[in-house]
Amino acid sequence: MERNKTDDIAYFIAFCVETYKNAHNIPGAEASAVFSDHGVMEYLSENFEALHTQSSAWILAEIEDFIKADTK
Repeated sequence: MERNKTDDIAYFIAFCVETYKNAHNIPGAEASAVFSDHGVMEYLSENFEALHTQSSAWILAEIEDFIKADTK
């Protein structure tokens, strides 16, 4: 079975939500709400090619920086 890019992006976003959730010790629904409120899912999708090759720690830092920049 061949996966397509849309599936890869969906798996990547799910991975990012889980990583953020675990780092902040919050429920998945709360992490998803934070991502939705700040446009993180769109950012991850639009920048998938560059981001998905990085370490989970780097991706988490990038997400946190993105959220901080959106709240200013």
